[in-house]
Amino acid sequence: MCLYVVLPNAKNENYEMKIIEKIKIKNFGRFKEFTLGFDKSLNLLIGDNEAGKSTILSAIDIVLSGSRSKVENFGIDHLFNTDVIDDFLASEKKYENLPILYIELYLNDQGNKDLDGKYNSENIPSHGILLMCEPREDLSKEIKEILEQDDDNFPFEYYSINFKTFSGESYTGYRRFMQHLLLDNTQINNEYATKSYIKTLYHNSIKDAEKNKHQNEYRKHKENFRTTVLNELNERITDYSFSVRTNSKANLESDLTIKEGNIEIENKGKGRQCFIKTDFALQKNENELDIILLEEPENHLSHINMKKLIQRINESENKQLFVATHSNLISTRLDLRKAVMLNSNSSQPIPLIAIPEDTAKFFMKAPDNNILEYILSKNVILVEGDAEFILLEAFYKKVTNKKLEDSEIHIISVGGTSFKRYLDVAKLLNIKTAVIRDNDGNFQLNCVDRYSDYTEDNIEVFYDTDNAISTFEISFFKNNEVICSELFFAGRKTLTVQEYMLKNKADVAFELLDKKADVLVVPDYIKRAIEWIKA
Repeated sequence: MCLYVVLPNAKNENYEMKIIEKIKIKNFGRFKEFTLGFDKSLNLLIGDNEAGKSTILSAIDIVLSGSRSKVENFGIDHLFNTDVIDDFLASEKKYENLPILYIELYLNDQGNKDLDGKYNSENIPSHGILLMCEPREDLSKEIKEILEQDDDNFPFEYYSINFKTFSGESYTGYRRFMQHLLLDNTQINNEYATKSYIKTLYHNSIKDAEKNKHQNEYRKHKENFRTTVLNELNERITDYSFSVRTNSKANLESDLTIKEGNIEIENKGKGRQCFIKTDFALQKNENELDIILLEEPENHLSHINMKKLIQRINESENKQLFVATHSNLISTRLDLRKAVMLNSNSSQPIPLIAIPEDTAKFFMKAPDNNILEYILSKNVILVEGDAEFILLEAFYKKVTNKKLEDSEIHIISVGGTSFKRYLDVAKLLNIKTAVIRDNDGNFQLNCVDRYSDYTEDNIEVFYDTDNAISTFEISFFKNNEVICSELFFAGRKTLTVQEYMLKNKADVAFELLDKKADVLVVPDYIKRAIEWIKA
């Protein structure tokens, strides 16, 4: 059973969504210079570890929150790009060369004149808000004294923290221009994160008049408990008495929780907590969230709940979503064209919007795939069957005298009908890709003409040019007839060894790997593929 909160008076149909159109970052996290435009509804951030997915979500969260204390809790020294700091300390350490940090969010909220101005790095009229961390001019004398010291002491403590609109006006967390929520499923058991999440949802699900009433009634109930229930006990005690906390750390918002049925969310399993929190946040209500930031929503979810979550995200309305994910299922089912690839070896993002529509739709409907593994790879060998996949690692060692795990080459089995879909991605991302496929009795039609649109230097198709050798198993048998007969001839009554191999492809490949890996002869077209991909 899913938890739903139904509130009346949904937003007017003419309501224009508030969205973030673009982010610009300087010297924040892993980014020295970074600019990325956003889709108005859904943005999937995909990439390997340390690529900057979480950095982008954190940047958006910090600027929208307008919270100086949040920045101080992180620590400016932990927000600054470490390479920039190291470069400065290795230089002449001049005051005028001190780095600055900023995060700019360009918004579409043109109806709010407070956001309109040229106070941004582009110095052009735009709508937006920003965080700026820079050296304090009034402390320049003290900063210069620190810089003159011999040790590597960077003056983080002498930096100002300012939240500004593009009109140049300051703002704080009490004056938010967009309602947002960060849901980090990597911190699912963090008590503070859970309380903060519940508090944010409560604030965005209630009218001010209701909130005041709730707080007043809750305080009255606490006082009533003290004067009635505790009264008898306190009468027996001299000098002291028991009471109930009423300070800021013990109030309605700190005591709130969410239940599904009669069970509090904190007592649910990790997977269910992830689902409930995300599902709750995605629902539509009167004081609707404008922005939802989801950090790895797939964490702890079963395959079935992952599909339910994807459906909920697809059904979400009037919210701009940002999803950082490692999940093939989420990335493909929510449309790869909404994805941005972030790579730890590059500071520049690569939007995947140029992927052909039919390819994006193919991955939405195709069986579970390894598209993210492919996208995040530099060099890939694509094969179309289990047998080739099982034996290719042994083939690689035979040809190169090296282990595959010591290379930067991945092997992915995708099925013959899917090759072109992956090659569409290869063209966009310049992934070096070797396709090893059967000629199916006509190498010109199936292996040459079929891939005439994929003639890039980073793509090559490898196949047997003898049409009589139509499949991998036939080619392998021709090159390893003695070994195959030795293993599979015994007991053959109606099937030849080759026929048996064709009917039991995966089992045969596993037995060959297990018993004869060191003496196998690699078919020539596969040898050429291996030599090309490792070059």
